[in-house]
Amino acid sequence: MSSIKLRASAKDGVTTIKALISHPMETGTRKDAKTGEKIPAHFIQEVVCTHNGNTVITGNWGAAISKNPYLSFSFKGGASGDKIGLSWVDNKGEKDADETAIS
Repeated sequence: MSSIKLRASAKDGVTTIKALISHPMETGTRKDAKTGEKIPAHFIQEVVCTHNGNTVITGNWGAAISKNPYLSFSFKGGASGDKIGLSWVDNKGEKDADETAIS
């Protein structure tokens, strides 16, 4: 199951992307309440969104982004049925990707 919930819609020549990513986004400075030991850093470093295979946006994130981040943005172009892809890579090398069609 994908960690990404992705939606894309087009209206009047503008495509709006909305994505919710399930990820712990640990900073590496928080301590475990039971053990008192630091929880290791675990956060998304790069997010890439594509439209029909062409990169629309690349985001370089860090530990300051909240748990289960929500991303929303718009770009000119796109039509119903076009493919939108979203992928991420974190500091541990884990990654995920999802794709949807513009509605």
